[in-house]
Amino acid sequence: MKMLRHTFAALVLSMAGLTSAHAQEAVLPAPNAEALFTSCDPKLHANKQVVYQIIRELLEAGHWERADRYLTPRYIQHNPNAQSGRDAVVRFFTEVLKVKPRPVALTLSTPIVAVMAEGDLVTVIYPRTVNTPQGSYTTTWYDTWRIVDGKADEHWDPALKNETPQIGSR
Repeated sequence: MKMLRHTFAALVLSMAGLTSAHAQEAVLPAPNAEALFTSCDPKLHANKQVVYQIIRELLEAGHWERADRYLTPRYIQHNPNAQSGRDAVVRFFTEVLKVKPRPVALTLSTPIVAVMAEGDLVTVIYPRTVNTPQGSYTTTWYDTWRIVDGKADEHWDPALKNETPQIGSR
């Protein structure tokens, strides 16, 4: 039994050393984010373009007065920090986060890792930097939207209550 404990202790210590010596690979953005928002399938292409404009005009440039172009009135929000409904989401960004409109850039400034579309869903994956007392590291963040009749009708992300993740320029 004593030998088993020593073997287990040695195994745990060796694994602890391996963990710090072999850190993950950094999460890197794609070189051309705009190319990720295209598809040969016309429906998937249109859905990706809606999401592209949500990121470009609403999230990056803060033009929430244009939300009716891209979000349905009932916009279902699965983020615990924002209420459902287009008007509630607009209030969240403009009144709670105090986002002010800026010029709309020709291209995205937010780094994008990948964009996937299937049926009525579009998922965008971003690099996410997490800061800890031991240092910072990258992982991923995602946003998924359900597109209905050319507008986002539902949204998911992995947000936690009272969390503001560091994602690209947002």
